[in-house]
Amino acid sequence: MNKILLWSICAALAGFLFGFDTVVISGADQQLQTAWQTSDGIHGSVVMAMALWGTVVGAMFGGIPTNALGRKNTLLIIGILYFVSAMGSALVDGPYIFAAFRFIGGLGVGASTIAAPAYVSEIAPSKDRGRLVGLYQFNIVLGILIAFLSNYFLRNTGTEPWRWMLGVEAIPALIYILFVFTIPESPRWLISKGKIEKAKKTLAYINPNIDVADKIAEIQHQSENEVKGENIFMKKYRFPLILAFLIAFFNQLSGINAFLYYAPRIFEEAGLGASTALLSSIGIGLVNLIFTLLGVFLIDRLGRKKLMYMGSIGYIISLSLVAAAFFLNWGGYYVPIFLFIFIASHAIGQGAVIWVFIAEIFPNHIRASGQAFGTSTHWLLAAIIPSLIPFLFSTIGAGTVFAFFAFMMVLQLLFVIFLMPETKGKSLEELSEELALNKFNQ
Repeated sequence: MNKILLWSICAALAGFLFGFDTVVISGADQQLQTAWQTSDGIHGSVVMAMALWGTVVGAMFGGIPTNALGRKNTLLIIGILYFVSAMGSALVDGPYIFAAFRFIGGLGVGASTIAAPAYVSEIAPSKDRGRLVGLYQFNIVLGILIAFLSNYFLRNTGTEPWRWMLGVEAIPALIYILFVFTIPESPRWLISKGKIEKAKKTLAYINPNIDVADKIAEIQHQSENEVKGENIFMKKYRFPLILAFLIAFFNQLSGINAFLYYAPRIFEEAGLGASTALLSSIGIGLVNLIFTLLGVFLIDRLGRKKLMYMGSIGYIISLSLVAAAFFLNWGGYYVPIFLFIFIASHAIGQGAVIWVFIAEIFPNHIRASGQAFGTSTHWLLAAIIPSLIPFLFSTIGAGTVFAFFAFMMVLQLLFVIFLMPETKGKSLEELSEELALNKFNQ
């Protein structure tokens, strides 16, 4: 189990870079707009959101190298993309070339949301799969916290602090690349490519108590029932496709990425000073980390569905309070407190569940393609929503924006109640058979 944990941590470090890369831009947000004198439209849609458009492309096409080159090789490529993006973003001058390097980092983020959860789900024993895949989400929020801290401590470094804020990411990217060299390839991917002997060694490590030959036979049996040329849009896979779409859709319609990208700006809108806004952002990172740890601890004990219940109710309460604070001009520290509740709700619910759930619900042979669909939905919305925030805040106001997010979380609660299945404690092969029998596939 120690080796599996170590391999899972190495792969999950892609999540650390995901979190760091996504949020580090928030500290540079207003500095970049001042430096290049860009309009709200260009700043939001090009400078700030280009990494997210890269993420959309990475998520849409990340399933191709994950299937063709393997999970491990794809994770290596992801690390290289992060490194190039960090160095380039720190050294360029001008909004458009800056956006191009941020786009490269976004490719790494999008692909990592497919390759890392797929890899960990395929090496993890069923009873530990939730918490091991959950390490990816834990690393995301650790990266978010470190990015907020890094931004705060580098805020007065040199004449252009934003260069240091963005460039420092090259260090963890290089460390991650070195770690990925130490992990084995996914046994299920090896079996799909006919590399049985290599797969046997990894499967023996994963669970010494199982009959490796029987497990390989089970995985191969599922492969024998596959039809060559199958894809995720076939009628028989409609239900897992709906599940992947809806969990990704509601994840972003909570407003989580809009908030993470613009946390300092949102706090300033609520009446806090610039330094206090950055400190409040660090508080958000701490709350996120603590409740993600709690979610990872509970996901294999309570199950995915109960965590989603808890998160949905917390979302509805906190987002409604944030909206009320802006409508009624409560000001002061009300908004940060309510947003702390919001981030805790996200961390223990959607944050802990989404990557685990999407990695579980598709059969082995189309897992990467299914994840690509779910993560593409997630990142397309994650690109659109933050790019609209400066415009929406200046037109309809922050209160209306947060009220809309609260309403969408009511719809998420209905999804959890009526559609979402529980997946804890079942093998990937068992889940494939169970979900295939759903009425939506008929």
